[in-house]
Amino acid sequence: MATFKDFRNKVKPNWCPGCGDFSVQAAIQRAAANVGVEPDNLAIISGIGCSGRISGYINSYGLHGIHGRALPIAQGVKMANKDLTVIASGGDGDGFAIGMGHTVHAIRRNIDITYIVMDNQIYGLTKGQTSPRSDVGFKTKSTPTGSVESSLNVMEMALTAGATFVAQSFSSDLKELTALIEKGIEHKGFSLINVFSPCVTFNKVNTYDWFKTNITKLADVQDYNEENRMQAMQTLMEHNGLVTGLIYQNKQQPSYQEMLTGYSEKPLAHESLQLDEEQFNKMMLEYM
Repeated sequence: MATFKDFRNKVKPNWCPGCGDFSVQAAIQRAAANVGVEPDNLAIISGIGCSGRISGYINSYGLHGIHGRALPIAQGVKMANKDLTVIASGGDGDGFAIGMGHTVHAIRRNIDITYIVMDNQIYGLTKGQTSPRSDVGFKTKSTPTGSVESSLNVMEMALTAGATFVAQSFSSDLKELTALIEKGIEHKGFSLINVFSPCVTFNKVNTYDWFKTNITKLADVQDYNEENRMQAMQTLMEHNGLVTGLIYQNKQQPSYQEMLTGYSEKPLAHESLQLDEEQFNKMMLEYM
């Protein structure tokens, strides 16, 4: 059985010292080992941005995609080989700006993958501009007088879109984050895990200390029931989305693969893709 160390490779991350993404990487490696995944049965598909580099830092299959397109690739990988544990990853700009359409449709499709978003409320790789998660008044190089756009409430959006697994964590809470990723991997459907992952270089507002002061842990909310969608939405609104833990889970809704008519029990990746002449000619007749 694989251990945490088996998911390490020799590529040294070049994130800034103190970046929250280090903890996300460690949590993925720990969670994969804890649920019994082997490195050759794990695929990490990432997008663009500082967070997009994570697919190269873990000993597994990996693909560093283009901006906002991690989810279409991850879904294709899962459909081709359902035996793989597939984790898509990226930043808030990648998943909630150019990739938002893919995020919404992946949620409603409920395909059996896990999507981990490293949310730092800023575009870090391009040296600090506002993202869809930046608050009104947030000052950056692109908004020197303060942003006039509202921050996107992504957890509320996910619930509205019909997500069957919604969770949020903080990169400094490695124990909770690891446990949530484990649950996300084991969930039969689409799992969205948003992680507050501070950018120590360009975001001097949403810092580690700021999150520690403002976050409410759902474990401390009396009588909280993660299977109650209405309570989940109300709690998010009461705390301005700044909660951590398992926000909502629907274990009853079948995954996309379970509902898809004609989906083969044998993974496409293991099927023979060779066509003999008779099969080819028969197929061509359908287009004539």
